[in-house]
Amino acid sequence: MSEEKTYTGSCFCGAVELSVSGESVAMGYCHCESCRHWSAGPVTAYTLWAPDAVQITKGEDNILTYNKTPNSFRKTCKTCGGHIFTDHRSMGLFDVYPAVIPALEFIPSMHVFYETTVMPMKDGLPKFKDLPEEAGGSGEVLREEKTRSTLSG
Repeated sequence: MSEEKTYTGSCFCGAVELSVSGESVAMGYCHCESCRHWSAGPVTAYTLWAPDAVQITKGEDNILTYNKTPNSFRKTCKTCGGHIFTDHRSMGLFDVYPAVIPALEFIPSMHVFYETTVMPMKDGLPKFKDLPEEAGGSGEVLREEKTRSTLSG
């Protein structure tokens, strides 16, 4: 029997530490307006985990939770404001940002919400209009040549 791999990480200042164990459910890039606005970037990277695979090992009382919608409970450090993870309750998954767990090899398999991209990426990965069918989306894959869409304010 093989042992599960465990990776450790922290917020920007280190006041909150966590570990993830086993295998990520999925890794990829999200282009939705909500994630872009939250991260202040043109695209975000994600690693999705079963909730029982994620453990807060230090500073749980230092976590601030914000949820603009009932789908995403975003977790940040009260001290540094660093992003830690998002609890996607409706999907039953935690999104631990790859930068938070630096020893994990980030191997993306798809782009989601690519219809709203502001930064087209030609990397050969599937570009889902919204989400894959098994995640509750249309499953529609867009052509990689998609051009930049307009920002909505």
